[in-house]
Amino acid sequence: MDVSIRKVRKEFDRFAALHEVSLDIASGELIALLGPSGSGKTTLLRLIAGLESPSAGAIFFGEEDASRKSVQERNVGFVFQHYALFRHMTVAQNVGFGLKVRPAATRPPKAEIRRRADELLELVQLSGLGGRYPHQLSGGQRQRVALARALAIEPRVLLLDEPFGALDAQVRRELRRWLRGIHDATGHTTVFVTHDQEEALELADRVVVMSQGRIEQIGTADEIYDSPNSPFVFGFIGDSSRLPVRVANGQLWLQDRTIGLAARGIPDGDATLYFRPHQIELLDGCGGCIAGTVVASRRVAASRRVELEVGGERHRVEIELPAGDPAAGKSRIAFRPKRWAVFPDRLAGQPGLAERNVPGRPEPELALTGV
Repeated sequence: MDVSIRKVRKEFDRFAALHEVSLDIASGELIALLGPSGSGKTTLLRLIAGLESPSAGAIFFGEEDASRKSVQERNVGFVFQHYALFRHMTVAQNVGFGLKVRPAATRPPKAEIRRRADELLELVQLSGLGGRYPHQLSGGQRQRVALARALAIEPRVLLLDEPFGALDAQVRRELRRWLRGIHDATGHTTVFVTHDQEEALELADRVVVMSQGRIEQIGTADEIYDSPNSPFVFGFIGDSSRLPVRVANGQLWLQDRTIGLAARGIPDGDATLYFRPHQIELLDGCGGCIAGTVVASRRVAASRRVELEVGGERHRVEIELPAGDPAAGKSRIAFRPKRWAVFPDRLAGQPGLAERNVPGRPEPELALTGV
């Protein structure tokens, strides 16, 4: 089922939670709505579900305007963070509940409801547990029951609101892989909300990054991580370091010296340089580089994070080195980013609007995202 969100705005007591958001979701696609608290991602999910009505704009399921239809009329499956299972019902009864409460004309026979519940419990790898009660299951098992219940009604769209937020890290990782397998097996159009960027990048076909009620960027995991189109996306997705720089005559300058990075097509003036700590090259000399004094160093798994104090104003950045790299023991390190982006300060406060320059691309581009 295709879902089309067209210039949707949502206000609560004159507060705009969403600002004319537009998004097209293809049938069978798995989409992640990713952003910090207050970004509007859960509001957007509730609008798709029919739990809220838009203040303006429209939501289409296929060719049908579903904006004013109820949850039941939309036939969506919803999975909540805290399971929302009925404690007095067995696992099988929970799974079959959505079918049991259908109007008599469309309600399957009891035997068919039980068969469907058993089939779904096998799909979510809980065969044989239909007679248990929710309190007899682990958190991960309860979330699988919640998903089976959502699938039982054969929804047109499956919606998940922070589905793994209440689980510990190891269980979340296991369930992410499992959910992707379930999605591939069933082919449902799926939208899930998360604030966990690792979860979004690992699971989704496309990631929708949201901030302050707007869409900042939409793309695959590679596009979002490798080519962020705004300061917010670069800072929110993955680890990043940043430095205030100056653009002059197509070059980036740190105070009174060039750092060896071209900024063709970007207007002269103050800007901010962003780069990933692991995407740097070490240099012996400093005829056009970034150099800093080591102020802290810590082991992180197989690497070492080194914090440097750079420039006369003592700006701090982090770089990542292999754990045994000799440079990690030096008191001063020179380096240059291999991949980077620069955003003029005059555009940094405008949501979804920034100029960037990334090596390997012939021309910088003016990136427009959101709506």
